Amino acid sequence: MTTGILNKRKSIVIAFLVLSIISAIVQFGVPVQHDMVEYLPEDTPSIEATEIMDEEFSGEMTNARVMMKDISIPDALGFKDELNAVDGVSEVTWLDDAIDIKTPVEMADSDTVDTYYKDGNALYSFHIEEGKEVETTDAVYNLIDEENAMAGEAVNTARSQKMTTQETMNAAMILVPVIILILLISTRSWIEPVLFLTAIGVSILINMGTNVFIGEISFITQAVAPILQLAVSLDYAIFLLHSFDDYRNELSDPREAMQKAMKRSFPAIAASASTTFFGFMALSFMDFGLGADLGLNLVKGILLSFISVMVFLPALTLMFYKWIDKTQHRPFVPNRFNIGKYLMKLRIPVLLIVMVLIVPAFPGQSQTEFLYGNGEQPENTRVGSDTTEIEQVFGKSTPIVLLVPKGDIGKEVELVQELDRLENVKSTISYVETVGAGIPPEYLDESQTDQFFSENYSRITLNTTTDVEGDEAFSLVEEVRGTTADYYDDYHALGESVTLYDMKNIVQQDNTVVNVLTIIAIAIVLLVTFRSISFPVVLLLTIQSAVWINLSVPYFTDIPLVYIGYLIISTVQLAATVDYAILLTEDYVQNRKVMKAKQAIKKTINEKVFSIGVSASILSSVGFILWMTSTDPIVSSIGLLLGRGALLAFLMVVLLLPALLLVFDRVIEKTTWQANFYRGK
Repeated sequence: MTTGILNKRKSIVIAFLVLSIISAIVQFGVPVQHDMVEYLPEDTPSIEATEIMDEEFSGEMTNARVMMKDISIPDALGFKDELNAVDGVSEVTWLDDAIDIKTPVEMADSDTVDTYYKDGNALYSFHIEEGKEVETTDAVYNLIDEENAMAGEAVNTARSQKMTTQETMNAAMILVPVIILILLISTRSWIEPVLFLTAIGVSILINMGTNVFIGEISFITQAVAPILQLAVSLDYAIFLLHSFDDYRNELSDPREAMQKAMKRSFPAIAASASTTFFGFMALSFMDFGLGADLGLNLVKGILLSFISVMVFLPALTLMFYKWIDKTQHRPFVPNRFNIGKYLMKLRIPVLLIVMVLIVPAFPGQSQTEFLYGNGEQPENTRVGSDTTEIEQVFGKSTPIVLLVPKGDIGKEVELVQELDRLENVKSTISYVETVGAGIPPEYLDESQTDQFFSENYSRITLNTTTDVEGDEAFSLVEEVRGTTADYYDDYHALGESVTLYDMKNIVQQDNTVVNVLTIIAIAIVLLVTFRSISFPVVLLLTIQSAVWINLSVPYFTDIPLVYIGYLIISTVQLAATVDYAILLTEDYVQNRKVMKAKQAIKKTINEKVFSIGVSASILSSVGFILWMTSTDPIVSSIGLLLGRGALLAFLMVVLLLPALLLVFDRVIEKTTWQANFYRGK
């Protein structure tokens, strides 16, 4: 195999470069999905409700709001017509849809009036057509100018569409120079970092291009997957070229040196790729489709990186090995540190500290206040400041729509009255309140009733005063569903808070499934790699401790955490950083066969702390740069968790893992097949 690859190196290099160029072009044709609701299972109650409303009613759920300041009621009615005329806007709702605007507003219900018109400010709710968010919001912004405000789910989506690609490029522009700097410090040739990045860059481009066969990807996958693939798989290229450098010092023939390097580095690269591969594979088992979307892209990326490093990189390196020789430089830092003896003195304090930290961290990491949507938009953006401005005047407003069986007006009156009494329901819009229960619908023109009735259902809209999510919002969803269930067996509820309530229930179930599958998959890989029962336990405990501490920080700092970020990182951090533990443990096992445990640990730390530090610094840089450059709450939270998690994993591997290996040395020896540990004095 190695001979065939090296014999056809020019053809291989050309083929990979051509594939990457084609992929770089076609990836622009891959649609990006910005609505996380699209990833909920079809049998989710709120999704079924949305489908039924689409079938029964011509109108859509409102997903945007505009506040016009200092405007009279006649002018407000005129603006409503202008807003309705904007391409992509439909279902504009204002005060005239809730009360008879011909009568003085002072005689109408004050809560209803204040929902739409307050202190001379008019608030409109409307629907922006899916797929037209960017152009429609731009048109509305032009209509309302700077002094007025717009907010809502569709506005958030439009901003996300604008910013994702730009922010990904910004992150890459900062990240690539940082990685090059780290690689230059850790290598002995100016050209080696270019070869590393070329090999992984080609695999990233091919991965992005092959998404055209999937159909579409989520904006989170677009923002996170390429950068995460780079950070996680760069180690493979480093393993191979470091082995090549070692053999170049022994052999005069570069071809022979590369063949030996490929054979020597294959097991380490395969083990590293396998743990990451199967860890990411667990994301694909989520019911929430976003996990499968990201998981598939990361799994595909790891596989392509592995192929690129084992096929493309050897061929490329042999073509340009003379450049490596010509661009040699003295090491900027030593690749070996004499710190093992000092770290070993810390083993007892480290064990005690970690035990103390884990006790609150384990329950704390699941008790954080979680957000299930996109999170709040930053205040320094127009979307964020507009949202705050609207809420300061009109308060929170999250509509919930109920579809109940049509026909029994008396029952509908009782239901609406009971819903109106709920604490966080400000007002309702229904036939029995807006038109009146005493007027039979058949006496009216269809244009006056079609917003309330379809062939089979009556539609009731609740204007609530809660956030779109949180304990208060989800409690109200339960109250509304429970109240409606007292009157009807067949009913449907929909709205952003209802959808997020359903999302919460689904992703919380996913959390257990994904974490268990990740741990089992990685444990099996470790079991096969080390042929031991105890090594997988020790390694997983080391990395899982870092995961628990990392995810508990938001709880103890009282900072809400986007649950999707929590769910992804609980898998990604374990899958991506267990490589550090594998690298240290593999070297320790070899040293332990010729020396005592304490000596083996010291030698291993001295030799491997630099390599592990390079990997951890790259992954941590990726996370922190994503956190600093992204204004999307989900991407930003994933970045912060990833950056902090990589640092914690590094500390655990160089401090906790050596202590555990020393404490459980006898147990490890007895539970490892053919351990052959040194027994001398």
